[in-house]
Amino acid sequence: MKKTQRICIITHILTENPNRDYSLGTFAEMFGCAKSSISDDIKLVREGIDAAGRGYLETTSGAKGGVRYVPYISRQAAAEALEELKNAFSDPSRMLGSGFVYTSDMMFNPKIVRGAAMVFAKRFASAEADLVVTVETKGIGVALFTAQLLNLPLAVIRHESKVSEGSSININYFSGSADRLQQMSISKKGIKPGSRVLIIDDFMRGGGSILGILNMLREFDAQPVGTGVVVVAGGRENKKISDFVPLLILDDRNRDKPVIEINPEMLV
Repeated sequence: MKKTQRICIITHILTENPNRDYSLGTFAEMFGCAKSSISDDIKLVREGIDAAGRGYLETTSGAKGGVRYVPYISRQAAAEALEELKNAFSDPSRMLGSGFVYTSDMMFNPKIVRGAAMVFAKRFASAEADLVVTVETKGIGVALFTAQLLNLPLAVIRHESKVSEGSSININYFSGSADRLQQMSISKKGIKPGSRVLIIDDFMRGGGSILGILNMLREFDAQPVGTGVVVVAGGRENKKISDFVPLLILDDRNRDKPVIEINPEMLV
């Protein structure tokens, strides 16, 4: 196989499998060439990824030396992704009344949620999480992309138990947006006891859902290591939780002209 072909394939494999280690021997066996040739290929792959500004390669030396692709979004690229998200949310027609915002089209748009996930992956890269957790339904997309970028599994908490999930743990929590008591459920196999958990959700008003997730994690003796929310409504005050990172902050006191701003912490 020609060198240019090897470089294209290596780049594809690494970027499609972020934060996963590959030994030089794996690529050498794949292409039937020497490790020294693969090492030269990796140098060119690194140059290309660096030029793209969307990540970098980490290498380890020694007999078992290898390489991994680490996603990284530049400040400029993060600003562009968050500006696109902000513009999508800024449409007054999204305000449905009673404090609700229509977000389904955005939260299931791969381009938009992947940009948000890139920002989350950068923010929580050092959290050393074992697992990403979200609650159904609209947060699943951004949580899944974040999990993929961090090379972590995803667990989804349901609003009711399912027979297909086997033995489950169920808790009740108070939802501020729904103004009523609701239920959360997850299979006992969904979270390993003692896991370090990153929570990702799409929208927060009072923080009741995430407080419910935190209570659920206690049932597994799991440790939360970060909480990311795409949009928080009403600012960061008067929430049931205090430790969370929003991408956007929505001031919807004037329902006819809601104001949404990018969280400046995400552009550092």
